[in-house]
Amino acid sequence: MTRVWAPLVLLAAVGFAASPLLSQGFSGFPPDRFPVPQVNPPVQPAGYAFSIWGLIYAWLIAGSGFGLIRRWDDPDWAPMRPWLFASMAVGAVWIPLANLSPVLATVLIFIMLGTALMALFKSGDTDRWWQQAPIAVYAGWLTAASAVSVGLLLGGYGWLSETPAALLALSLGLAGAVATQYFLHRAPSYGITIIWALVGIVVANSDPLNVAVTALAVIGILVILALRGTDTE
Repeated sequence: MTRVWAPLVLLAAVGFAASPLLSQGFSGFPPDRFPVPQVNPPVQPAGYAFSIWGLIYAWLIAGSGFGLIRRWDDPDWAPMRPWLFASMAVGAVWIPLANLSPVLATVLIFIMLGTALMALFKSGDTDRWWQQAPIAVYAGWLTAASAVSVGLLLGGYGWLSETPAALLALSLGLAGAVATQYFLHRAPSYGITIIWALVGIVVANSDPLNVAVTALAVIGILVILALRGTDTE
């Protein structure tokens, strides 16, 4: 099975990247998909931040291709491959399923996140920029996306108003991100991706200024930066 996973991972990466082209695409949930319409919710980063998906798709394909050609049966690559395959396989069908229901989309994001984090923790120490880094960026953005989804559900279903929903969801997401970065002691691109998302939230909440959400995002950025001192690389 070790030799089977390398081509499967590349196939999943290509299918994942092709999913926006082979479906109707996804540009966020329409406000009216929720009982309480979510118009510019404070939990959501500015639109430009989502451009990181282009980098994620390209890097996952490049890393998977390198792994297939140069590290087909390398034991250092083997442990993370089944988990990465599982995450990207779910990602390949996420868009059409997410367009059916925000709740289903959130459940699937957490499945993608859990398997991506397993892949990240099991990634080896060789070929960092081909093996570890693309998974770290992918897992980092999924961490942010999962928090955004929770915030949208909390606000959209009327369980909390928009700002408290954003504060609770972002606090939970930051707690998970900080714990992940601390216990990894490596993969700085994971933390950098979290910072990218948090900067997007600061920008989105700057006009009009949402002091509470902006302050939480800034605190999160500072904590992630401080954790760099605990990394081993």
